Parts: sequence; C-alpha cells; structure tokens
Amino acid sequence: MKVKVLEKKKDPIVVAKNVYKFIMENDRVRVLDVLFKPNDKAVMHYHPDHVVYVLQGSKAKITSSGKTDVLDLKVGQAIFLEAQNHEAENIGKTDLHLLVVELKK
Repeated sequence: MKVKVLEKKKDPIVVAKNVYKFIMENDRVRVLDVLFKPNDKAVMHYHPDHVVYVLQGSKAKITSSGKTDVLDLKVGQAIFLEAQNHEAENIGKTDLHLLVVELKK
C-alpha cells in the first residue's frame, strides 16, 4: 500500500521572511505586513482563508496549484482568498505593500 505524504504547511513569516513581517495574533486572526520591492519573490507558502488589503499597489504574479495569475493591485483594494499554498512575486516597477489578515477557524 502506498501512503500519500502531505507537504507541510509552510509559514510565510518563516519561509518568506524577506517580505513578510508579523504584526499581531490572537485566537481569531493573524495579521501580517507584507512589503515586496520590485522583483521580490515569496517562495511557496501557505495561508488559511485570508484577506489582503492593498496599502501601496503594483503588479503581482501569484502561482497556486499550477495556475499563474497576474493581478494589478490598486491602493485601497481588498481581496478575499481561500486557504491555499502559493508563491508571489512583485512584477511591477514600484513597491507592493499589503496587509494580510489570516482567519482562524
């Protein structure tokens, strides 16, 4: 019998500490400050359901489950994303500054 090995959930503040900074956490949410300089990349990592709020906009390339999307993120925009593993890269010419609020169940 073959046993399927599940990939460990990679915490962005550990594996992508080049862009992710911890702000606060309680039993309901974890809040992260995310700053990508142009061409910065966050390697594959995991988020539970989360909300992304754009503080400074740019273009981001997000790759998840073999699918790549390019997002033109604008200041003041909020996006809800379901739990996922993904990697992200700032492909724009300006800094991309985000506030990420991870939801706990």
